[in-house]
Amino acid sequence: MNASTATQSADVVAALLFILSLAGLSQHRTSRSGVIFGICGMACALIATIVYAGRGISGGAVLLILVAMGVGAAVGLWRARVVEMTGMPELIAMLHSFVGLAAVLVGWNSYLNVEARGSAQTEIAANLLRIHHAEVFIGIFIGAVTFTGSIIAFLKLSARIKSSPLMLPGKNALNLGALAVFVGLTIWFCASPGLGLMIAVTAVALALGWHLVASIGGGDMPVVVSMLNSYSGWAAAAAGFLLDNNLLIVTGALVGSSGAYLSYIMCKAMNRSFVSVIAGGFGIEAPAAGDAETGEHRETTVEEAAELLQSAGSVIITPGYGMAVAQAQHPVAELTRVLRDQGVDVRFGVHPVAGRLPGHMNVLLAEANVPYDVVLEMDEINDDFAATSVVLVIGANDTVNPAAMDDPSSPIAGMPVLRVWESETVIVFKRSMASGYAGVQNPLFFRENSRMLFGDAKQSVEGILRALHLPEKSLASS
Repeated sequence: MNASTATQSADVVAALLFILSLAGLSQHRTSRSGVIFGICGMACALIATIVYAGRGISGGAVLLILVAMGVGAAVGLWRARVVEMTGMPELIAMLHSFVGLAAVLVGWNSYLNVEARGSAQTEIAANLLRIHHAEVFIGIFIGAVTFTGSIIAFLKLSARIKSSPLMLPGKNALNLGALAVFVGLTIWFCASPGLGLMIAVTAVALALGWHLVASIGGGDMPVVVSMLNSYSGWAAAAAGFLLDNNLLIVTGALVGSSGAYLSYIMCKAMNRSFVSVIAGGFGIEAPAAGDAETGEHRETTVEEAAELLQSAGSVIITPGYGMAVAQAQHPVAELTRVLRDQGVDVRFGVHPVAGRLPGHMNVLLAEANVPYDVVLEMDEINDDFAATSVVLVIGANDTVNPAAMDDPSSPIAGMPVLRVWESETVIVFKRSMASGYAGVQNPLFFRENSRMLFGDAKQSVEGILRALHLPEKSLASS
């Protein structure tokens, strides 16, 4: 078997492993095997690429490649070990920006390399060159949009800039104008390529990526992260065409299509228009200031909460981003175990966009060894709230907001939510009465059957455990 055939075989194996990885990651029980498949596939792809590239370059160049890979692997392992789950959404957004930047650099390098070598002047060569120029322009455009869009998503998710949408005058016309300019520049570049056009399309794409994500509010950021994942896949596929790398094309297409499909599912779950979200919040107005009080709230204590839980027949816990911030998943898992040992039916209701990343809450609960069979999706548990004694809302806000159903003028109107208010008693764990990430106040806090338990969620849950007379040794181990 020659080197070329071996490389092609490795590409096929790697592509199959990536497909198995996606299949495994679709379910909690198989997610670990999905990660392993992905690691094996990427290792196979890297080895095949190095072997294939090493045939035509010097040993020094191969050494530089290995050094770069080593540095990247070391940084990646370090970040994976130190990052908190609360920082995972912005870390992923930043990783997407790297893919976009790589696609831009590959596009520029491919153009400059072709221009430096020149080209044959036959008609066939000229036609192929036009196709190459189109590939370069499209790859740079997708990569640059992904790059700046991901950086803005990172800044919003990490609270370095406001999460509210940027509402420039004629924002939709700006987006459409940028797309029209891109199409015009592409036609011009294919007919008469030039460095100035390369600079122009890069600048337009960078500005469009910034504006698209800046125009989307915090409530839709989970979908944005998913869409940026899709963009990064298409950017990788475009780079694959420029590098003549079939595996990169296949991998990019897998990531791009799966990310787009996940975004579509999330938009359906939020009753959002898929086109509206990816078009920079087309037709979505900025929410009004949502921190104003809209009624009188009632506070409770950990002792009262413990008494309610002890006498409850059924309990549903609805987690949100606040649980991740407080790192309360382990005490929550311990509380679940204690209540179930006492005969209380405890389950979890997880909204499709709970947290700021698809599957964020599911990962946290799995990390804390919460049994899979008690973690239910919104559609599976929403009809059970009316027959539930106590609901614990731990760090959730927008996903349990009745305004989505009751107030047509609300920015989150029409978004399916967990109907926690239908239960007998709702205990809301929050640090303050501030509005959620979408900037909308929650009328749930002022309902007759709602009680506010202020403070750090982890400390509050640990206080409830102590009030339930849990031995200190068990508490310490949690």
